[in-house]
This record gives sequence, C-alpha cells and structure tokens, in this order.
Amino acid sequence: MAGLDKRVNTYEEALAGLTDGMTVLAGGFGLCGIPENLIAEIRRRRVKGLTVVSNNCGIDGFGLGVLLEERQIRKMIASYVGENALFERQLLDGELEVELTPQGTLAEKLRAGGAGIPAFYTATGYGTPVAEGKEVREFRGRRYILEEAISGDFAIVKGWKADHFGNVVYRHTAQNFNPVVATAGRITVVEVEEIVEPGELEPSQIHTPGIYVDRVILGHFEKRIEQRTVRA
Repeated sequence: MAGLDKRVNTYEEALAGLTDGMTVLAGGFGLCGIPENLIAEIRRRRVKGLTVVSNNCGIDGFGLGVLLEERQIRKMIASYVGENALFERQLLDGELEVELTPQGTLAEKLRAGGAGIPAFYTATGYGTPVAEGKEVREFRGRRYILEEAISGDFAIVKGWKADHFGNVVYRHTAQNFNPVVATAGRITVVEVEEIVEPGELEPSQIHTPGIYVDRVILGHFEKRIEQRTVRA
C-alpha cells in the first residue's frame, strides 16, 4: 500500500518536471477553487513559453495573472478575459496568443481529453468566428463544428480534502473546472486544505478518484474574493 502514497512535502516536488514550453491545465473559476500555491510555484520556477488552459486568467496580481506579469505564458486558451486588465492589454498588443473558447465547449474539450476522445461535434459556435477553419457536419438537419479535445503536460488542481492515495473531494462551487482538469493532465497535481487517512473519505462522495492523481500536497490558501458585495 505504501507505493500508492501520493503525498509530497514541498511545492518544488509537486511540480518536478515542469519545463519551458509545456501545456498546463489549471482548475478554478474566477478566483474560486484556484490552485493558488501551485501557480505561485510556477512563477518561482520562472518557466517560460507556457500554454495555459483555464476558464480565465485570474486577476491583476493574483492567480494566473502573476504568470502574465512575468511573461511566462505564450498562449492562453480560455473562455473569459474580463477581470484582468493585463490579459486584455497583452492580447491587444499581440504579446499573448489567445484562443477564446465557449465555456461549455472548453469544459467538454477537457472532459474528452481525459476520456481519451480525440474530438467531438458541437453546435456551439457554428456561424461565428469560433467555427472558422473547423470541419462542419450536419446531423438531423442541424450543423455542428468539430472541436478537438485538450490534454496537457501538467494539470494543477485545488481540492478540499484528499487521502494519501489521491482521492479528492471538492467543496461546493470549487468543483467548477477542477474535476475535468484533473483527468486531462499527463501529470496531475492536487493541492488541498486537508489530507485525511485512507478510509476516512466516503467512497460515494469522492469527486476525483486517485487513479487520475499523481501528486497531492497540503496547502494554505488566501482565498481572495473576486468581487465582494455586502449590504450598506
């Protein structure tokens, strides 16, 4: 059983093998459920030329936004730009290659990548710039475009609890993109708020089975709130 223990003690160990030019898949939505410490370790390692796949690119000064500051991202595949002024500026200035993808299509690209499905047809984006250069087929009188799946060299994921064997539970809306990202990395690294003993997680409550996870690390999180709305 000891050979199945996937815990690592340092973030340096957690991202061992990450090098320039790799594709990194990052879980999270806005600032909810982002692997903030793994992102900080990518920054510390100064790797360059990355292709990063995530719903969005954090905000200025936090989350994936810190990798933009250091010019570590060459290409961003995302569905949303809005909260990051630096992202917008680098896109408009031609510094950053951006592939904007409908949100549901992005989720399915990652799910398909994790399931070993190379491509799929979807009606989303047909007749828009999203469909340019893509194969179109008609099914039952409706036209669909062919979208290729996404997988990556590393998947970085934020969980709530995990056991020694990499079985992961997410907390509420922090599931978002994390479960599909976790399946689609050649090396999947999960940082969590608590690591429990084997057998403590109820099997029916596990969101990501340990078969998908290569490394687990215990982290401490700032958990910034993107937009705080309170009553006067």
